[in-house]
Amino acid sequence: MTEAARSQRGLMIPTLAALLALAVLLALGTWQLERRAWKQQLIATLTGRLAAPSASLPARGAWNRLDAADTEFHRVAFTAEFQHDQEALVFTSGSALRSDVTGHGYWVFTPARLPDGGVVVVNRGFVPEGRQDANTRPDGQVRGSQDIVGAIRWPEPRGIFTPADSPGRNLWFVRDHLGMAATKNWGPVAPFFIDQEAPPAPGGLPRAGRITPKLPDNHLQYAITWYALAAVLVAIFALWVRSRFRERA
Repeated sequence: MTEAARSQRGLMIPTLAALLALAVLLALGTWQLERRAWKQQLIATLTGRLAAPSASLPARGAWNRLDAADTEFHRVAFTAEFQHDQEALVFTSGSALRSDVTGHGYWVFTPARLPDGGVVVVNRGFVPEGRQDANTRPDGQVRGSQDIVGAIRWPEPRGIFTPADSPGRNLWFVRDHLGMAATKNWGPVAPFFIDQEAPPAPGGLPRAGRITPKLPDNHLQYAITWYALAAVLVAIFALWVRSRFRERA
């Protein structure tokens, strides 16, 4: 084997490795640009839906035909009566959708009966640690029909590291109202739940509030970083190849 052939063979594996790394870096950069477009569309959609006037709650007969993507975060208004003795608690350590919710506490999920007999589960809002017992906030246990305004939400998927729920302590770790309904025998409920924004509870708890999403959009920065790394890789590899040829010469 000639010296030139040995030199070419010695360049083959590093070149293939560099091309593979370059392809990965470019793919990551492109993926971040695609994610940026998706995130901007999501922000625009959420902003538009949450800024729109509240509409009527979807008719009970249409609940099973609703699409989550088409209805999530639409604001609705309806009249219902809370069933406070059936409330459930969902642990939270803060909210990306509510700037007024910080620290450890609980979302209070309560079934609410509509005038036609249907049941919609309402996330009435946040209570801090130490106020999860309804007896510590009796003023908030409002009676009679209430005119409620809020945003449609759908059950939250359980993550890999999410702790198991503890129905014996009336404690859940995901906002899955359907699981709560099955465990607590609430009977048939709407497939969605409502994040209540109004009216505020007497006494201030549970703390209802309007959703104000502030989703981070750093994808352009990430894309530039990946593309810059790709450029650095090309430059370093070119310098390395040049040095090899100089050594051979």
